[in-house]
Amino acid sequence: MAIDPAATSGEDADETGIVVVGRDDQGHGYVLADASGKYQPIEWAKIAIAAYRANHADRIVAERNNGGDMVEATIRMVDQNVPVTTVWASRGKVTRAEPVSALYEQGRMHHVGTFPQLEDQMTNFTSDFDRQAAGYSPDRLDALVWAATELLVEPMKGWGFFEVMRRRAAGETLEQIAGIAETTPEKEKKPSLLEVYKQALAAHQKSSGPMPG
Repeated sequence: MAIDPAATSGEDADETGIVVVGRDDQGHGYVLADASGKYQPIEWAKIAIAAYRANHADRIVAERNNGGDMVEATIRMVDQNVPVTTVWASRGKVTRAEPVSALYEQGRMHHVGTFPQLEDQMTNFTSDFDRQAAGYSPDRLDALVWAATELLVEPMKGWGFFEVMRRRAAGETLEQIAGIAETTPEKEKKPSLLEVYKQALAAHQKSSGPMPG
């Protein structure tokens, strides 16, 4: 299951997306529950944990763009032992949604029941979606995309190398990408690009878990 927390709370705040997705051994995904809504932080954490338990989920995937480490900390206030993977949205919503959209086109995504508000967001979300014009952020859809991606979307071929190049273009050093402290003495051997590639790929696989075969 996945959570897309709102940046603020209150009547004018965005919703917090909370969507549960499962998969079978044939590589098909199933939307099982949508518990999204406008909540205070501790409230969305309690609702998410309840959905996690009710659906016997394996893990909570939580976007940390809005809140950083506080996102996981809020979940831990409710349940210290629940498995949590935090993700960072480095790409736009449309780009992130494209692989999941392809799963729907292939007939590999199914809804167990009806989810009117989620399905409205799915219907209205196009490549030229304008949040300001629409008056809302598609947080339910975002949560669905994170959950389906975790379960069903395989990393693209050469993902590790691509990710290294993207982070280098963003100004990060090889040491930062490899997780090596900036205080590494100059006399110590710097990591090669291939070593950084392998470390980046291993880190991705560790955080995402085993990929579907």
